[in-house]
Amino acid sequence: MTADATRHEWSRSDVQRELERLVTENRVTIAVVFPTIGALTLVASAEGWLPPALAFNPLVILFGTAVMRSPLLVGLAPRVGTRALGFLGLLTVYTWTIEFVGVHTGWPYGTFEYAVELGPSLLRSVPVALPLFFVPLVLNAYLLTLLVLGDRADRASVRALAGVVSIIAIDLVLDPAAVAIGFWTYDASGVYYGVPWSNYVGWLLSGTVGVALVDLAFDRRALLERVEECQFVLDDLVSFVLLWGTINALYGNVIPVVFAAGIGIALLSTGRYVVPIGTPTA
Repeated sequence: MTADATRHEWSRSDVQRELERLVTENRVTIAVVFPTIGALTLVASAEGWLPPALAFNPLVILFGTAVMRSPLLVGLAPRVGTRALGFLGLLTVYTWTIEFVGVHTGWPYGTFEYAVELGPSLLRSVPVALPLFFVPLVLNAYLLTLLVLGDRADRASVRALAGVVSIIAIDLVLDPAAVAIGFWTYDASGVYYGVPWSNYVGWLLSGTVGVALVDLAFDRRALLERVEECQFVLDDLVSFVLLWGTINALYGNVIPVVFAAGIGIALLSTGRYVVPIGTPTA
């Protein structure tokens, strides 16, 4: 190994350690404070309680989302090599493509449109930042599935089915809240808090593709070792439960709140949150 390569390796290790320290020391802020403030801000935006310059401000939304995603991104970074980048890149392209098709044809989710600007758009149709929302959702569902299933996840068919079910459960929380605050709207009023069942047929397709690509992206054993040693890696899912669960609760969406609670119980069942979330772990 050359001196340059050694210096590069140490540099990457130093950056990784520093990022892990920052996330560990700020877990409560990232996983509790940010989603709580985010939920209240989004509801205030939807209800017209904020000035136009602040209501649904895309920079604020994207910054807050990036902060809440940081535990997942920092936690998985040591396991993201060329192979993972390749398959996650395919998932990113798929995310843009299926959303573009959905916006213009109504397939597979049902006819819908974005009602809130989420930053620059791709071909004036799909937010460029969409993968920041979708890809971590798939990763969170996949990781939670592996932890909950334990040895049963050794069977590809079992972890694939459970992963897709987890993704749909997450969207049963996300979509009603997003519709309630006007993030996006469906042409046909849905029976599930304004969301049509066709949306979940679409998520069945997208979830299957997402789980398959994530499963191909990583060495599952090495990924699980990293998840076991990195206590904060699922804090992004904690943020999700608090953010969208709170919005659903404020709008009286009872069933989505129950699903959010179920995801929270699944998180607790992993044993990762017995120690208070703000306590640094070794």
